[in-house]
Amino acid sequence: MAHDPSIHAARRARVFEEMEKRGGGVMVLPAADEKVRNQDSEYLFRQDSDYAWTVGLDEPTGCAVLLARGGERKLVLFVRPRDREKEIWTGRRAGVEGAKEQYGADEAYVVSELDEKLPRLVEGARTLWYRIGFDAAWDARLSRILTELRGAARLGKLPPEAVVDPGRIVHELRLVKTPDEIAKLRRAAEISAEAHMAAMRDGLPGRREYQVQSEIEYAFRRRGGSGPGYGTIVAAGVNSTILHYRAGDAVLKDGDVCLVDAGGEYQWYTADVTRTFPVSGEFSPAQAELYGLCLEVQKRAVASVKPGLTLDAIHDQTVRELTDGLIGLGLLKGSVDERIADKSFRKYYMHRTSHWLGMDVHDVGDYYVDGKSRPLVPGMVLTIEPGLYVAEDDQDAPAALRGVGIRIEDDVLVTEDGHANLTEAVPKEVGEMEAVCVR
Repeated sequence: MAHDPSIHAARRARVFEEMEKRGGGVMVLPAADEKVRNQDSEYLFRQDSDYAWTVGLDEPTGCAVLLARGGERKLVLFVRPRDREKEIWTGRRAGVEGAKEQYGADEAYVVSELDEKLPRLVEGARTLWYRIGFDAAWDARLSRILTELRGAARLGKLPPEAVVDPGRIVHELRLVKTPDEIAKLRRAAEISAEAHMAAMRDGLPGRREYQVQSEIEYAFRRRGGSGPGYGTIVAAGVNSTILHYRAGDAVLKDGDVCLVDAGGEYQWYTADVTRTFPVSGEFSPAQAELYGLCLEVQKRAVASVKPGLTLDAIHDQTVRELTDGLIGLGLLKGSVDERIADKSFRKYYMHRTSHWLGMDVHDVGDYYVDGKSRPLVPGMVLTIEPGLYVAEDDQDAPAALRGVGIRIEDDVLVTEDGHANLTEAVPKEVGEMEAVCVR
C-alpha cells in the first residue's frame, strides 16, 4: 500500500496538539494482531483503523506510543524485527530502522522489548490515553503497568492520574475528513459503482446470490480496491427483508427483487452502497410503487444535507415521509402523527437513516454533543439509507408486496455550500436501473 509519511506526520501533529490542550500525557495505540481462522491459517490481515490513521504501517503486532509532555513530542514504535527467514514466507518487514526512516518514529524497538520499555514511557504521564475493553491481552498489560507504578509510588514513580479513551481525540479528528481522505473515499465510491452495475448485469434469473457476490468482489479487486470494506450482502426475494442477510446461496427468481449492500475498500477507506434491482429487469407495478416511495424519500434526504443539519433531523424527516407514504399505500392506517407516536412504522422501517463513514463502515466520532444531535460540518461523510421491508408473512400487506425489501443507500460528503453525493454514479432511478438490468 502506498505510504506518504507527511500525511501521517500531519495527523500526529494534530493528535499531539489535542493532547497538549488536555495537559499532555502518553497515548498507546496497539496495532492489530493476525487472527487465526482455523488450525494454522489466518484471516486476511486488516490493520486497526486508529493505528493505520496515525502511523500508516500495515503490519501486525506491536503498538504506537505518542508522548506529549514538557513541551516534548515523541513517537515511539514497537514493531516486529527484521527476520530474513520469516520474510521469505510472509513478506518484507519495516523493522526498527524502517519504523524510524519510513514511518517517522523518534524511537523504535522490537516487540519483544515492549514489556520492558512501555512502563518507563507511561511513568510520570498525567494521562494515559488507552482504549479499555477492546483487547483483553492489552488491558492486562496496561493493568500490570499501572499496578506496578502505584506500588512504587513511594520510590517516586508516578502512575497516570487518569486513563482516557484515545477516541476522545483520534476519533474526533477522524470524523472530519481531510482532502486526502476524501480523495480515497471518492475512489472507493468509483470502484463500488462499477461493482454494483456488475451485480445488476449479472443478477439474472437462475443465478445464485454467491455468484452475484463474486462479480461484485471481483470488480472491487480489478479496479484496485483491497476487497469489500464489510461483509457483502446479496439478498434475493424474501431475503431482501433481512437487514444483515449473509447466507448467500439462494437462487434469484424471475419477479423477485435483489438487494445488494456492498462497498469496496480503497487504501483503508470504504464505500457503503445499497441498491435494490428487479431480477427480471423490470419492477412489477407493486414493487415499483414501494420502490418509488423509498427512492423519493431518499433523494430528498440526500438533497437536504448541509452544514448545521443533524442526523436526528434527517432521520425524523425520513420517518415522517415514509410513514405518510405507507399510509398512502394502505400498509398503515390512521394519521402520520399517530403511527409515529406508537412506533408502528417500525414494522416496515426499523433502522436509522444515517451513520458516519470513513476507514470503518460504521465510522467513529460522537453522534451527540452535550446531549444533542451533532450538527454537520464540512468534511464529514455520512450515509443516507432509508428502507422498507415487508415481511413474507405480513397478512396486512398486499400479496404482491409480501417478502419484498427495498433499501437505497448513498455516501454523502458535507461541503461548505451543501453536499456532494459520492456514489451518484450508481444507478438508482427506475429507468436507469432497468437499462442496466436489460435481459
